[in-house]
Amino acid sequence: MSSSLERNKVVFSTANMPQLNSPFLICGFPGSGYVGKIAIDHLIQELNASHLADIYSGSFPPQIMIRGDGIAELMKNTIFYSKTSATPGSNHDMLLLTGDSQPENPNSAYFLSDQIIDIATKFNTKKIITLAAYVTGTFVDKPRIFGTATDSNIVSTFKEKNILTMDSGTIAGMNGLIIGVGKLRGLQGTCLLVETSGYVVDAKASRIILESLLSILGLTVNMNNLEKKARDTEALIQTIQQQAAEKVSENQQPPGVLRKPVNTGYIS
Repeated sequence: MSSSLERNKVVFSTANMPQLNSPFLICGFPGSGYVGKIAIDHLIQELNASHLADIYSGSFPPQIMIRGDGIAELMKNTIFYSKTSATPGSNHDMLLLTGDSQPENPNSAYFLSDQIIDIATKFNTKKIITLAAYVTGTFVDKPRIFGTATDSNIVSTFKEKNILTMDSGTIAGMNGLIIGVGKLRGLQGTCLLVETSGYVVDAKASRIILESLLSILGLTVNMNNLEKKARDTEALIQTIQQQAAEKVSENQQPPGVLRKPVNTGYIS
């Protein structure tokens, strides 16, 4: 592998950088339930966001992704931008980061966080918001939103937005790490986490965390496509629960809740 990929390779889509108004950096790295990635992908689609850059890294898993059109390419993180400051109720543009993977080792995760922030600060970004999973190990009918931030002024706004403040624990992975690195660079950071079982790709949780994000940003987008995916998730969960109940009945065991061993930390 070339040394450029060992250091990460950033490929911008144009030499002429867009003029953006102090954009927020909004990240949805792939993780448990894919809750953040699904939410950001939906936002990119509905805002018709423009491609800014791809980030390739030798720290991503050694495999290729096959896209819907049959084209194969290396795993990557991608940054889009949207000029949402022109939208009523919004004062900032947005940089939207989605991706195929997270780095496989800690050093690479720190390096990638710093590199992403390097790109964002070229546009005078002052705030980072990440979307992550709060893994419960059980199916939750009405997933709640938890939050943490690197600034007490942001934490003080959580209650009015129906966000429960986290007061302990850790957030593993890029969705947590990047706001910590951002704080060292003088940026404010917020991480929103939504409850998810950890069993399924959870579009229902994605819808709920995106609604929370939009409330913070003062934006509205069409949610029809995500609503359909959320209903599909609910149908899948009902099927799993029904099969589990039937299995318990067959074994003549007391009914219980479908569970699996869960990391006591918060998985992003």
